[in-house]
Amino acid sequence: MNISASRQSLCIGILTLNEEKRIAQCIQSARFADQILVIDSGSQDQTQALARAAGAEVHNYPDWQGFGEQRNRMLGHCRCDVIFFLDADEEITPALEKEIQQAVQAGDDVIWEVMWDQVAYGRALSHMKTTGGVQRMFRSASIDRFEGVVHEGARMKAGKLPVRTFKARLLHHSRETIYGSIQKLAQYAQLGAAKRAQKGKTGGILRGFASGLASFIQLYIFRRGFLCGPEGFLYCLFVALEAFFRYAMLRYDREHLNKIVKR
Repeated sequence: MNISASRQSLCIGILTLNEEKRIAQCIQSARFADQILVIDSGSQDQTQALARAAGAEVHNYPDWQGFGEQRNRMLGHCRCDVIFFLDADEEITPALEKEIQQAVQAGDDVIWEVMWDQVAYGRALSHMKTTGGVQRMFRSASIDRFEGVVHEGARMKAGKLPVRTFKARLLHHSRETIYGSIQKLAQYAQLGAAKRAQKGKTGGILRGFASGLASFIQLYIFRRGFLCGPEGFLYCLFVALEAFFRYAMLRYDREHLNKIVKR
């Protein structure tokens, strides 16, 4: 359904926590938006100052309640017809910018998803096969709320809406250093374990090993990570380790998982 023939406005929203290394480049790639929102989770570095200097509107919410709640807070500050959710380690290419602008002005009440080009340890993993996209652009008035601690999803007021996919890809600087990858591994494994604990699922070493091994084979063999050299191996290994530790935490850290988020 086409909403309006008049000019439609675009907000690009970014969630941050200690992202001083990438936030300026991320915001620069979003410069075409009518509103750039940064919802920070209590950064201790220069993220907030750098974001403001780059022209973003910054709001600080250090009381972490999960990714879904941070996106809900972002919606409360959005003043535009359409919102595109961008992560601080992502970058909109000129080709994707053009597609986004065309889609916004079309005014259709649909959900837009985008696919990634992963960039790991300084190398674009362009030989890896992409199997699906992530939903990132919505009409702001059509979203009821976001739900989920991690890998959150949008609940739409009108139920299911048509989903379209941008042809151009989003650059995802997902892993720059080994140390950063270990930190990200711990964060996402813990959040993933908490999400499964809330659903009553169980974990363990064997379950984690099976999940990790299946993940590595899928990425490294079937999605052609082996064509991307040592950087491709490291990327696939860390994703597989996240799957392993998710179920190990679910078994051994279960009593601590409920403290992560109460939702």
